[in-house]
Amino acid sequence: MSLPTVELGSLRVSRLIAGGGPFAGISHQSPALNRAMLDYHTTARVLETLHTCVAAGINTLLARADAHIMRLLHEFRGEGGQIHWIAQTAPEYRTVEDNVRRAVAAGADAVYLHGGVCETLWSEGELAELERLLAVLRATGRPCGFAAHDPRCHLDLAPRLAVDFQMVCLFNCGSLHSGGGEHFDPADPAAALAAIAAIQRPCLAYKILGAGRYDPAVQFPRVFGEIKPSDAVVVGLYTEHHPRQVEDNAALVRQCLADQPVARS
Repeated sequence: MSLPTVELGSLRVSRLIAGGGPFAGISHQSPALNRAMLDYHTTARVLETLHTCVAAGINTLLARADAHIMRLLHEFRGEGGQIHWIAQTAPEYRTVEDNVRRAVAAGADAVYLHGGVCETLWSEGELAELERLLAVLRATGRPCGFAAHDPRCHLDLAPRLAVDFQMVCLFNCGSLHSGGGEHFDPADPAAALAAIAAIQRPCLAYKILGAGRYDPAVQFPRVFGEIKPSDAVVVGLYTEHHPRQVEDNAALVRQCLADQPVARS
């Protein structure tokens, strides 16, 4: 069963996108939960989850461009699985150029600049370097974008940078990359949603559940009620204690979008 889709440049993606953070043990909650996610997400379980996503109408995975994800997708495709991959640049690689080259070789369908990198360059006024890195992404010929946690960064950069989409975090938790800890202020989503509404290009809203802190039955209707018809959401998947999480999330999205207008191509 398919889900409604939107366009990111030449790529058509489902309005619910699977987030790969939990596959890599990234919980944004605690070291203990990080370990539990790593223990649970064997290769077999990740592949099973991806097949379930496709069956539920989720046609896109957003995940880091690291060796772990590249290997998982190689095996998934070897089993006949087909899913779009939006690749996040991984800062641990020597250069963005090297990382992007590897991601494209591994089948990335779109690429975007890591939020911590983008936000740091913006806050330091290094816009020339930011533009240089985005030029690397554009040179792949794939749809490209950038992420950031601070809605002020998105609003400032939106008219200044040529990209196909922006990754807007619902929580201004840049502290995740600065060593400041996990901060998910319930007052943050209002500013992020207002920024998404003001940005003319497609936006992908992420961390809409506050890394598991908020109820999907509340957040999905709120977010889909305020984002544009050309936008989508990214939600991480961890099915150990919620075996039908993929199907339930997809059903929630269908319910939220049932009476909404569709994006114009």
